[in-house]
Amino acid sequence: MTVVPPCHLLSDKVDGFRSLYPKCDSYQTGFLQVSELHNIYYEQSGNAEGKPVIVLHGGPGGGCPPSYRTYFNPEVYRIVMFDQRGAGQSLPFAELKENTTWDLVSDIEKLREHLNIDRWVVFGGSWGSTLSLSYAQTHRDRVKALVLRGIFMCRREELLFFYQEGSSWLFPDAWEKYISAIPEAERGDLMSAFHRRVTSEDPEVRLAAAKAWTTWEMSTSNLIPDDKKIAQGEDPKFAEAFARIELHYFVNGAFMRNNQQLLEDVDKIRDVPAVIVQGRYDVVCPMKSAWDLHKAWPEADLKIISDSGHSMSEPGIASELIKACDKFSEL
Repeated sequence: MTVVPPCHLLSDKVDGFRSLYPKCDSYQTGFLQVSELHNIYYEQSGNAEGKPVIVLHGGPGGGCPPSYRTYFNPEVYRIVMFDQRGAGQSLPFAELKENTTWDLVSDIEKLREHLNIDRWVVFGGSWGSTLSLSYAQTHRDRVKALVLRGIFMCRREELLFFYQEGSSWLFPDAWEKYISAIPEAERGDLMSAFHRRVTSEDPEVRLAAAKAWTTWEMSTSNLIPDDKKIAQGEDPKFAEAFARIELHYFVNGAFMRNNQQLLEDVDKIRDVPAVIVQGRYDVVCPMKSAWDLHKAWPEADLKIISDSGHSMSEPGIASELIKACDKFSEL
């Protein structure tokens, strides 16, 4: 375990600080039919002959923006990104049928086979860390290394801390806006109340709830709130997919066999080279989860970022993610 000293205000003045790689364009995009219903969008960028890395986005429902490419050396890595079922450009949009953790794990394998990749580095943060662990514990032989950020194992206590009571004590201003979408009589179980609304037949009801749900997360993701990110919560298309798919997974316990599945199955990946990057002041996916994973899996290298929250774009988190990816490019 390493506690990384503050760099939020000093950035490149801190010894060992790494900045993002230059933007690069994708060299191939496409859709892969993964079931009779679902078509997932994928893209490749970087070096077509390089070391393969798969990027697993958050949410679920968040999609992969082009900025994610900048965490990898484009001369070294073959960067594969895809939008998970119902998210981003994948079709059908915001679809909940045939949409479970294990469907997504299967999709990753189908994409790997489609691209003729034998093994790859797996990179995921927040929900992407949940999916990365799920995939690696199912297909250990296909994983060269794991780069994980903002650990989330979709345990009931994690969900309640962020969506029911916990983070509310730190962001009471944003919390008031969040709960204003739900009548007081239903606030004893906010996830269920929001789920009913984002699955409503009434598009106005769906959208109002989706915006409130998504804006709450965008308002709390950074140590210093980011106005551009908060505004993203008001984007109708992004908010609808993000809220609908997240709530679908959360009310179903991410379709795990029990609340501790990812911790119970750590032995399956104990020998996988791994770096865990965790913001000390992450209120979306609090450090308790990364700490629990660290105790179960001390072989993984835990990096605690002293001056960061949840977002991968925060300087200290970004720097450690880039360093991890540079290290694993040598595998």
